[in-house]
Amino acid sequence: MTGAAEPGLADLAPDQRLRRLELTVTRRLDGLLHGRYRGLLPGPGSEAAGGREYRPGEDEVRRMDWAVTARTTVPHVREVDADRELTTWLLVDASPSMEYGTSTLDKRELAVAAVAAIGFLTAGVGNRLGAQVLTPDGLRRFPARSGRTHLLGLLRALLGAPRTGDGPDSDGAGPRDATPGLAEGLDGLQRVATRRGLVVIVSDFLDELPDDPDAAPPPWAAALRRLAVRHQVLAVEVTDPRELELPDVGLVTLVDPESGRHREVWTGDPGLRERYARAAAEQRDQVRRTLRRAGATHLALCTDRDWCADVVRYVHEQRRLATVPAAARGGVA
Repeated sequence: MTGAAEPGLADLAPDQRLRRLELTVTRRLDGLLHGRYRGLLPGPGSEAAGGREYRPGEDEVRRMDWAVTARTTVPHVREVDADRELTTWLLVDASPSMEYGTSTLDKRELAVAAVAAIGFLTAGVGNRLGAQVLTPDGLRRFPARSGRTHLLGLLRALLGAPRTGDGPDSDGAGPRDATPGLAEGLDGLQRVATRRGLVVIVSDFLDELPDDPDAAPPPWAAALRRLAVRHQVLAVEVTDPRELELPDVGLVTLVDPESGRHREVWTGDPGLRERYARAAAEQRDQVRRTLRRAGATHLALCTDRDWCADVVRYVHEQRRLATVPAAARGGVA
């Protein structure tokens, strides 16, 4: 599935940005996803959605579809869509590194778009959505509530949140020690997400990521693993193409948005660009491996791609995997 990239949200007033997001999500996703595919993840629920063969050790006997079992002589269980009283908790990374972007969207705008899509795909009678946002001013909390008004209020708050460098006395650089880490945010989610449900983390997952891929996993990996024991966990990884490769534009000044450190780099060196691309690829592989080992499903979004199409492909792939026998799936997460 392909489509034109979305216009930059930063060029619009807050209310216009919100209307653009709502129209994009409700029109495009509703047109591409229909019927039982509107749910974000397959899982326990109450609405019938077909059946599949019984998997010993994985499926509950009370979900057996005895009519299909008798007709086919092969044990089958009922498939159901997401529960009508699903509680979804979001952890949204709004740290300085998420303000970077070289395409029509920056990473933070793409994160807001992902939140809008998740809000739409988990909407339903009785469903609730709560969020915690990692900002340079600390952890901002939104209680779990239902309804369109609550979702739009959350999106409005995310779109209107101040950025580093917006203040009159800020130079747009320097350490941001007040920004909570991913581990702290995940621990906070574990305290409030007491009922089994869906947990979605939207981040670039660069927080405390070790330089050595063979080193110990980052602190947030253990917190993510604890959440995955009780909840379905989706990790939405947000990236920008310039993070993966350097363009040949001569001398540039690179700034670490989290620490404020500056470094001048001569990008005309092909060897340097090759080493940078290799290190960036290893870093993203490290993130993917860490997420998989923690038990989270993974959705990768990039600022230069059609994020709606990426979400649709992800939902269809998850639905396809839900019907594949466990032996055939092997290690697929």
